[in-house]
Amino acid sequence: MGKYMIIDGNRIEFDKEKNILQVIQKAGIHVPTLCYYSDLSIYGACRMCVVEDNRGGIMASCSTPPKNKMEIKTNSPKLYQHRKMILELLLSSHCRDCTICEKNGKCRLQLLASRYGLTNIRFKNSKNESIDIDASSKAIIRDPSKCILCGDCVRMCNETQHVGAIDFAHRGADMLVTPAFGRTLAETDCVNCGQCAAVCPTSAITIKTDLREVWSAIYNPQKRVVVQVAPAVRVALGEEFGLPAGENSIGKIFTAMRMLGFDAVFDTSTSADITIMEEAAELGNKLEHPELYPKGNQWPLFTSCCPGWIRFVETKHPDILPYISTCKSPMEMFGVVLKEHFKPIDKEENKETVSVAVMPCVAKKYEASREEFIRDGVPDVDYVITTTELVRMIKEVGVQFNEIEPEAPDTPFSFYSGAGVIFGVTGGVTEAALRKVVSDKTSQSLKEISFSGVRGMEGVKIAEVPFKDTILRIAVVSGLGNADNLIEKIKSGEEHFDFVEVMACPYGCIAGAGQPFSHTGERKQRSAGMYLADKASLIKRSEENPVVQSLYQGGLLDGRAHELLHVHYKVSKEE
Repeated sequence: MGKYMIIDGNRIEFDKEKNILQVIQKAGIHVPTLCYYSDLSIYGACRMCVVEDNRGGIMASCSTPPKNKMEIKTNSPKLYQHRKMILELLLSSHCRDCTICEKNGKCRLQLLASRYGLTNIRFKNSKNESIDIDASSKAIIRDPSKCILCGDCVRMCNETQHVGAIDFAHRGADMLVTPAFGRTLAETDCVNCGQCAAVCPTSAITIKTDLREVWSAIYNPQKRVVVQVAPAVRVALGEEFGLPAGENSIGKIFTAMRMLGFDAVFDTSTSADITIMEEAAELGNKLEHPELYPKGNQWPLFTSCCPGWIRFVETKHPDILPYISTCKSPMEMFGVVLKEHFKPIDKEENKETVSVAVMPCVAKKYEASREEFIRDGVPDVDYVITTTELVRMIKEVGVQFNEIEPEAPDTPFSFYSGAGVIFGVTGGVTEAALRKVVSDKTSQSLKEISFSGVRGMEGVKIAEVPFKDTILRIAVVSGLGNADNLIEKIKSGEEHFDFVEVMACPYGCIAGAGQPFSHTGERKQRSAGMYLADKASLIKRSEENPVVQSLYQGGLLDGRAHELLHVHYKVSKEE
């Protein structure tokens, strides 16, 4: 007979659950939490998840391991008063401007206050009005007045991402979460991944918005506003309108963006195909000519699609910069292509093209501002908005997303392959590159690549794939902490790879900080949705995309590919 607990009078068996909270959740009971995330270490700060044992003792369910035949209550008069008091104390030192708060309607503190019927706070608001909002970052805003000291952001930044841009400072009533020595976020090694904002239960850390500037451009008749939307957006945006997680809503997204006033809409999957053409060629060149690199093939070629990863390398591992692919990200490649394409049309029509990108990634806001992607004083991508920002635009205008009919992207960049689509999931870049470099182009080859080990939600995946007369050893990594650990193994000689794909956000772009917040279930559904979109694509390989072929053969990339599509980053801690 297996081990069991008695929860609210019901017998619940448990096996691998690490704490009482997981057993409670298994029983279908929702115990309130503010500082608990299954992906992070246990902190036990908020005490909202407390339960009562059969002797009247109170314990935090998140930090207490389950015991066989243990009896607990998740709801009692004592627990109700305990949780209500915690909420009152939190709100006594918390900004209460909920109606204009970035997280209004989704703030977990607000939701719990409503759940426990808090309509009046007995304590005077002691919020420090002198606390300054830190808006120094290109991508992230900190508002310490809304911080409840749950520690979620600190654990994410330090433990999961190995960045260490923020931590606790001072003690007691003076405790706060801040960069060291009173610095601003822009003065730290922050990589702008935004995962701190993703796990923040209030809006103490939020994503900087560019909506005002985008609306201004749309309403300006002298400006042609073109927009590209990243692959991962298609399987997440619909969740905000009641669609199942993972459902491909890209057609509806195109329709909605036209209704918002964008003049031309495109899919970044098209430029992901261009990225594969360049990156696969770069990989082949590195394998054939190792003498061009300082340490030959001792080091792998690392992908360059993720700006958070690039920033992490610059600040933590600048010695591996020579081994980062020189390919620009798909967003920046498309930014160049769109600006070049519309340049003669703008001259003829006396207009200015404004390029907007809808991304699941917060670091893309930072990337667009980098000097490497500004030509003649004009950025290739003018504004980056996240998936959730696009959701806000759709709701502002009143578009009934569920009811609109799907449409196609605009010409001449209306085709993309399944390889370009799967860029949004961890392992997708690698799989797309393998489809290009392998000599066998049969459907059986596609299946063999998909089963090679590049797919899955694990933080580190290792695959070995035949290539010409050798075997390619490949690593696929998501989450900067995992990347950091892998780099140390490569440096020590413990591991050797030919190619390494890195995405800063755990689980890849589908779980980027610009997406609607997701748990494990939604992430798996989003991943499945990406592969389903690939399966439904008529074109499977990037080199088969007719748009890509026309760009290289007599198009604007003919003879200019390296000039327009490649970049060399400068070793510096702050641009």
